[in-house]
Amino acid sequence: MNLSHLPPLRETLAEQGLMAKKSFGQHFLLDLNVTGKIVRLAPSLAGHVVIEVGPGPGGLTRALIDSDAAHVIAVEKDARFLPLLNELAVAAQGRLSVIEGDALEVDEAALIAAHAPGLPGQIISNLPYNVGTPLLIKWLTGPYRPAAMTLMFQKEVAQRIAAPAGADAYGRLSVISQAIAEARIVMNLPARAFTPPPKVDSAVAQLVPRPDAPGEKIVAALEKVTAAAFGQRRKMLRSSLKLLGGDALCAAAGIDANARAETIPVSGFIALAQALLSR
Repeated sequence: MNLSHLPPLRETLAEQGLMAKKSFGQHFLLDLNVTGKIVRLAPSLAGHVVIEVGPGPGGLTRALIDSDAAHVIAVEKDARFLPLLNELAVAAQGRLSVIEGDALEVDEAALIAAHAPGLPGQIISNLPYNVGTPLLIKWLTGPYRPAAMTLMFQKEVAQRIAAPAGADAYGRLSVISQAIAEARIVMNLPARAFTPPPKVDSAVAQLVPRPDAPGEKIVAALEKVTAAAFGQRRKMLRSSLKLLGGDALCAAAGIDANARAETIPVSGFIALAQALLSR
């Protein structure tokens, strides 16, 4: 669909006096060349429904509508932007559904069933900075598992998601993300690309679920093990995992109890989670 007849976003925001709210962690992407590139970095959208969280004035939404996606569902908490998004929905001729709500609370599977039943779903979003990590954990470990996620985070968070064992950024988020999905950084963006510019740079992380991802019980155990291990990351595992079994747990998993959390690969933490379940 060609949305070129719509006024430029900067012009629309200025006319309506709309500004980003710090309390919502808002930083808008208004450059349609950038938003178009983000959408093209995602796996094929043909035959998919895309859920977008925090669309704001709709810069990324426009690019999604211009893509091959069968349908787009935009979830926006800030009611100020609903009129703009609803205008966009009219222009999209039935391919955009606008939902007012908190993405931490919405039922994504129910949204797809209501607006695009039977279609596989992807999530593509410039996530609000203050809820990016909780949303990622929700989509990784909750009942709804998207076919792929292409998500904008603060660069530091994206680096934590994709970091290998031994890297400074490697931690609990790295382990959980990489145990469940193939995770990589596909794009970096400087602060000046946003309106208003944040104090830090940003990056787009892409996560595609692994076919051999651990099941719900192992993921729950993995969350316990990583919380303990990285909660005291300077300590050896025999100490940081003491309440979960310490030496015995490490021995059962074939892990050196003298090692520290940041040196253990994802496979090692999965082994620890399996051992915890077997106790």
